[in-house]
Amino acid sequence: MADLPEWAKSMWEELGSPDLDELKSVHSGDLMERRHGLRKDDLVEIQMDARALREGEETWIRGRLLSSGKSSIELLTTDGDHIYLAREVIVKVVLIAHTRPAYIDDKELLEFERADQKRRSNLHEKVEKKTKGNDDSHLWG
Repeated sequence: MADLPEWAKSMWEELGSPDLDELKSVHSGDLMERRHGLRKDDLVEIQMDARALREGEETWIRGRLLSSGKSSIELLTTDGDHIYLAREVIVKVVLIAHTRPAYIDDKELLEFERADQKRRSNLHEKVEKKTKGNDDSHLWG
């Protein structure tokens, strides 16, 4: 079993117990070979600014990173809660373990994004047809 904190072990198992040694960050060496930064499904601990919390609330939140946006971080907590954290109230993010390859090497994620982009494009076309009442978006001028 991976050398993880107790809270992270069940989340790691839910992800299929990936070999964490193969997924470690690479900080040095050739620029093209470096792989670091937060990734989808990373196991993280996030320290919140105590001023943003009610008195007595825990300042550390632990869980699996679902997404990271410009203004918020989406997390699945150890309690199973799906939460969004505003970046303005985050003090520290501690990476416990990567559970997926780096973005550029993650074939599954790239395939998902390609399929999702196609699905969104089809949805957009469907919305265009329904709102305009015709299918003339392919015509010029």
